[in-house]
Amino acid sequence: MAEKQGRARGLDHAFHILDHLRAENRPLRPNEIAQAIGAPKSSVYEIVNLLLEKGILDYADKEGRIFLGRKLYFLGQSYLHHFDLTKEAEEHLVHLARTTRETAQLCMLEGHKYTVVLMKEGERPFRISSDVGETVPIPWTASGRLLLSHLSDAEILDFIAEEDFVLPNGKALSKTTFLKQVRGAREEGFFSFDSIADSFTHCFAAPVFDEQARCVATLCLIAPRDDANKNHARYKAALIDSAAALTRKLTGGVGQGPAKEAAAKAVRPQSKLALG
Repeated sequence: MAEKQGRARGLDHAFHILDHLRAENRPLRPNEIAQAIGAPKSSVYEIVNLLLEKGILDYADKEGRIFLGRKLYFLGQSYLHHFDLTKEAEEHLVHLARTTRETAQLCMLEGHKYTVVLMKEGERPFRISSDVGETVPIPWTASGRLLLSHLSDAEILDFIAEEDFVLPNGKALSKTTFLKQVRGAREEGFFSFDSIADSFTHCFAAPVFDEQARCVATLCLIAPRDDANKNHARYKAALIDSAAALTRKLTGGVGQGPAKEAAAKAVRPQSKLALG
């Protein structure tokens, strides 16, 4: 118990140090920080040394003053990248749900699983989608064919757990078929199929790319199979347009190189993908 309390106090001191440096907005010596936050000098020096080792703090001069480190900048950029994506995506989900009347989702990877990050319900009296935050095996999803498409075949098979290729009906999905679908989805910039998780919905997914042409998220539509079949071309076009627009916002206009090529491919008219 005492050990846990000690760790908690150490963590509190670490955040106090970071908060004080941010508030002062200038380099300080550890003893100045200790005095300002009312912490023992020995504890502050110990925590400062640990934060320096981790790159959370950096030396600012030869006098021993310290300031916020470069690693915090990169962590902040990662947060803003994610935050901006979800903020921008919400506008597109509202548009998709309104224009198609189907449930629209922003989907991403959570560790080695798929998850729904944001969702806007369609205008239907019953729900036909997964809960936000629920993790699902990647091979069960249309998005999974896109979210791993920047990886090699070997990397994909290494990334997905063996048991995740076992479908809800107990049958094993062929890895060869899955990899073929991944490559086809990457080439087309789109994937759709009758849901593996249930017997009456159809799932549409279009990729959102970062600057390195990695699919960092997908925009998805979940529709009853009959409606999906009747409106396939319209739903597909709406989804691809929204995903391409979100890619442009995420990458600052996409720019040059692989991200531009991937985004351009995503908005070209395509024939319906033949599923394996």
